[in-house]
Amino acid sequence: MKKLLDEFKAFITKGNIMDMAIGVIIGGAFTGLVTSLLDNIISPIIGCFSVGGLNGLSITIFKAELRIGAFIMDVANFLVMAAVVFFIMKTVTAVINKAKKPQAPAAPSKEEVLLTEIRDLLKAQAGTAVESAEKKTE
Repeated sequence: MKKLLDEFKAFITKGNIMDMAIGVIIGGAFTGLVTSLLDNIISPIIGCFSVGGLNGLSITIFKAELRIGAFIMDVANFLVMAAVVFFIMKTVTAVINKAKKPQAPAAPSKEEVLLTEIRDLLKAQAGTAVESAEKKTE
């Protein structure tokens, strides 16, 4: 039983599980915000063009009532949520891509500059020694 509890603890404390839980909580709160936006602002504006508001728009066929207005508001809700998620993901992707760009190399330290100069001097001296040895053999 202890092993099972340890495995469950390891599973539940993984980063991606916690991220998912936070996303679900924020998503629930965000859904309430979007629903309020639609019910209190967008629906009355759209409802100005129909008698009794958009949510009251329905068609009755025999004994079945088709609430078209409620369906239109649900579609609007979906579209607003999809647009917001799209823009959030676009922003997050841009931030991640910007963070992945290689940074400009730092200026070389004094030691690196000095070692580079020494290397260049040694190469120059070696080149001069080779030239003088070639002249002697001619």
